[in-house]
Amino acid sequence: MPFDEKPILTILYQDEYIVAVDKPAGLFVHRSYMDKDEIYFALQLVRDQIGQYVYPLHRLDRPTSGILLFGLSEEVARLMGQAFMDKTIQKTYFALTRGHLFDGGEIDHPLKEKLDKLGDKNVSLDKAPQDAVTHYESLLTASLPIPVGKFDSVRYSLIKCLPVTGRRHQIRRHLAHLRHPIIGDINYGDNKQNPFFIKHFGFKRLMLMAQKIEFIHPITKEEVSITAEFDRQWLQVFDELSWDMSKINKLIE
Repeated sequence: MPFDEKPILTILYQDEYIVAVDKPAGLFVHRSYMDKDEIYFALQLVRDQIGQYVYPLHRLDRPTSGILLFGLSEEVARLMGQAFMDKTIQKTYFALTRGHLFDGGEIDHPLKEKLDKLGDKNVSLDKAPQDAVTHYESLLTASLPIPVGKFDSVRYSLIKCLPVTGRRHQIRRHLAHLRHPIIGDINYGDNKQNPFFIKHFGFKRLMLMAQKIEFIHPITKEEVSITAEFDRQWLQVFDELSWDMSKINKLIE
């Protein structure tokens, strides 16, 4: 869904080497073949806001909101790219899922490489599934006494996810594998819960957020921890599910 007005991105962190912004749901990181109706992209917006060229350091799906990192030089982009490959960067996501998921643990479920609609000529369709690991923890559950489909109530869980690997749509596919798909996921979600959510809460989006990222700065070698705030739509859901924000803040620390 295209943005009606030019977004102004919140800068969460900036020094002479790296800038981190809070990407809203629905914004592409950069131009792609899927963006025919789009005129705004995170890369160009950040470039214009800080007045210099930026290098995207990692991927964040269009429907996912949260922290997005850019490097301010090719050298920083190279060093951070190696850090991502070495799995020394820790990302924390939060998801609102269907159903009550009470436990936590590790999802070790290999995933077939996900291709774009036009495919990738360099990727074999016969390629074996890739290792994919996600640690998860259920923080809160809630129910609404409203029947949907064959169920007499609507159930939700707030899930904290720490991906170890970085496969495309990994968290979305892993939670769907547990039969607790993310609300608003049009690829792997629930075709009864998603329409109910839109009607009841009044908005349409994927309820997945990149909330925190931690890494060793490639130049200063200092520990860096960046967090993003839950936006107004997340807060609306928390309020309607009677999830107290002070309690959530303690759980996510």
